[in-house]
Amino acid sequence: MRTQVAIIGAGPAGMLLAHLLRRADVDAVVLETRSQEYVASRIRAGILEQSSVDLLTSAGLGDRLRAEGFPHRGIYLQWPGERHHLDFVDLIGRSVWVYGQTEVQKDLVNANTASVVYEVSDVQVHNVDSSAPYVTYLDAEGRPGRIDASAIAGCDGSFGPSRAVVPASVATTWERTYPYSWLGILADVAPSTDELIYAWHPHGFALHSMRSPSVSRLYLQVPNGTSAGDWSDQRIWDELATRLGHGQDGWKLTPGPVTDKSVLPMRSFVQTPMRYGRLFLAGDAAHIVPPTGAKGLNLAIADVALLAPALTALLRNNDPALADRYGDDASRRVWRCTHFSWWMTTMLHIGDDPFDAQLQLSQLRWVTGSEAGAAGLAENYAGLPIGF
Repeated sequence: MRTQVAIIGAGPAGMLLAHLLRRADVDAVVLETRSQEYVASRIRAGILEQSSVDLLTSAGLGDRLRAEGFPHRGIYLQWPGERHHLDFVDLIGRSVWVYGQTEVQKDLVNANTASVVYEVSDVQVHNVDSSAPYVTYLDAEGRPGRIDASAIAGCDGSFGPSRAVVPASVATTWERTYPYSWLGILADVAPSTDELIYAWHPHGFALHSMRSPSVSRLYLQVPNGTSAGDWSDQRIWDELATRLGHGQDGWKLTPGPVTDKSVLPMRSFVQTPMRYGRLFLAGDAAHIVPPTGAKGLNLAIADVALLAPALTALLRNNDPALADRYGDDASRRVWRCTHFSWWMTTMLHIGDDPFDAQLQLSQLRWVTGSEAGAAGLAENYAGLPIGF
């Protein structure tokens, strides 16, 4: 099989890249190790930055988002006895949208612009240091396949084969593993809040998010190594009520049936370069951030927004300028978002040091009491322009 761009990974990054390339008359084939149903059902991010919404809309993917998504003006920051609303629109003139990754994935699949081969295995990348790279794989029936391309895009996440193709002598990595995880639940109950609540509490961080008017998404900070099975539904709701301030100023947390329960480790990871020869990395293949700042999906979208025009110029116009700059341009935003995610995480999660706890409370009081502090959080949370 011959195509212009071989894309590894059919998550939002790979599917959006294929969609943008097709709109620019660049052919692409996407390889995915999982089934279409599995990829579509993965429960991940739920917050879109303003710049992500604008890009998806400009790419013809915004109709259902605008009709069924929920624009949020800001977030609540909370600690025992206090809850403060940060209005992003008043502060910086930009908002965020609640629209789950599963919905973005559905829109990309329904666009029917990507040629995808699902349930492949033994994916291997070859000859990326030449102008004729190719990918080999086994299809769902175990038959060997090969895709010859002019460029390869690794959108295959942190456990895919693309990242490892960059030689150790060339790659530089940075990593931080945090000493806590998130226990997350989906519940068939209307959200108890109109916008997200980020709560600092001596027991640990808690977050009240949502997926729809009838589905809530909530998280608790737990120690690393926690098993979701160690927490009964009742225990989870009791702890959420405590950390989120049930009864504070008349506010109530409404529990409901839990439909999904999982534990998410927290880490930061960045690898450079994001371009090696004719291999280009995007999304989780190049960087991971803790979810506190709602940046993972948005970073993948921002990467692809830079990569699609770079590949178009390289392959259609033989102009390598954007492709040569892609890694540096993308990494600048990656590090800004990595810092913001670290900042939000360390401000809100409890450790063992009471000195740190007092610093966290001081920082929360400054962010909620200073227009400059609030505007800095809002600017980063609502998202910097694509290409920052």
